[in-house]
Amino acid sequence: MYACNSSNKSKEEEPKLETYTNARIGWTITVPKGFQVLSKSRIEANEQKGRAAIGAKAKDTARVEGLQHLINFQKNQFNLFSATIEPFKLNKVGDYEKNIQLVKKLVYEAYTNQHIKIDTSSGKEVFGKRSFNAFYIKIYGPDGFIIMNQHTYSALINGYDFGVNINYNNEEDKKTLLDAFKNSSF
Repeated sequence: MYACNSSNKSKEEEPKLETYTNARIGWTITVPKGFQVLSKSRIEANEQKGRAAIGAKAKDTARVEGLQHLINFQKNQFNLFSATIEPFKLNKVGDYEKNIQLVKKLVYEAYTNQHIKIDTSSGKEVFGKRSFNAFYIKIYGPDGFIIMNQHTYSALINGYDFGVNINYNNEEDKKTLLDAFKNSSF
């Protein structure tokens, strides 16, 4: 006869967290619990939607031939993390900053051309001892309430424009996603 008590129970094993590393930029991040890594086909479908959203005019300006998706993970359609790199050659001082301003303009126009109300701001943040250009977007629904927030971060690392996009619609997921990025290593 067996008796059940707490001393006989085996500990449930915690699921192992998935870690992603990119040697080109020397970056490692751990996917947070509750978030799933997106498949390549899902990433490509999302990218096609994004290209359609920016419109024909912006497609001519925004070239993405060398864009490489590093890792994308999400909890649901509103709470996600994506990271990309793209080769970026500096021809003269100020080229990277000009590119950042162009990207912000394209993103702003992508939303406003679809008559989506947004508020934007920008600044600098440090993650993993690296300084990033930050672009913050609040996206409003037809009722005037915020339906989603989007933070984009970019930095020039080892000849690559490294970009991170974080979308969230609640403070808990915002904290989880930002902590994942803050705790990543370079």
